Amino acid sequence: MLDRDGFRPNVGIILLNQKSQVFWGKRIRTHSWQFPQGGIDRGENPEQAMFRELHEEVGLHPHHVQVLARTRDWLRYEVPDRYIRRDARGHYKGQKQIWFLLQLIGHDWDLNLRATDHPEFDAWRWNDYWVPLDVVVEFKRGVYEMALNELSRYVPRIDARADSRSRYMRGSMRRDGPASLVSAHDLAPLAESAALELPPGASFDPDPQNELLGRSASKS
Repeated sequence: MLDRDGFRPNVGIILLNQKSQVFWGKRIRTHSWQFPQGGIDRGENPEQAMFRELHEEVGLHPHHVQVLARTRDWLRYEVPDRYIRRDARGHYKGQKQIWFLLQLIGHDWDLNLRATDHPEFDAWRWNDYWVPLDVVVEFKRGVYEMALNELSRYVPRIDARADSRSRYMRGSMRRDGPASLVSAHDLAPLAESAALELPPGASFDPDPQNELLGRSASKS
């Protein structure tokens, strides 16, 4: 279902935990990470599509979340031709999206990446709110920035002392550089224990920033 300009109606989901971190999913059998999103079916409104996609992609039901806000207007991005099927080229241009900001009021173990027979993600993690802008695929970055900026005013404030400690830690990392990070070897015992408590379909990543550091190193 495309509009007259070739954009498919779609919803995007920014899911927050109690620390105001965002859910970040790895698309199945790829190295691409993104927020949950999906098309709006004929006869659905954006909120109905959002709850359907929420269950299909991360296994959550409406009682697991609280809707905090949504974007006022459609946000659009164009998909490069190399990502478009040949039979769709010429009339399909990209996606137009309504974005929802959700608060998880359930638990991590309520998430289930295998809720349907056609999973979208095969791993997930929690990221700081703005981190996705650094790692999302280039052609989606503009929409991600607009959605995160518009919805940021509705993100619950975390405890001031915890926020202060977080800023201190980030500052320390910038001053000391990657050498100040705890090594994966030091975190191995944590990985073994955490694996016992992971929700269905999840994988353990002891240091979500490794991907960013790896990309920086490869560019230098």
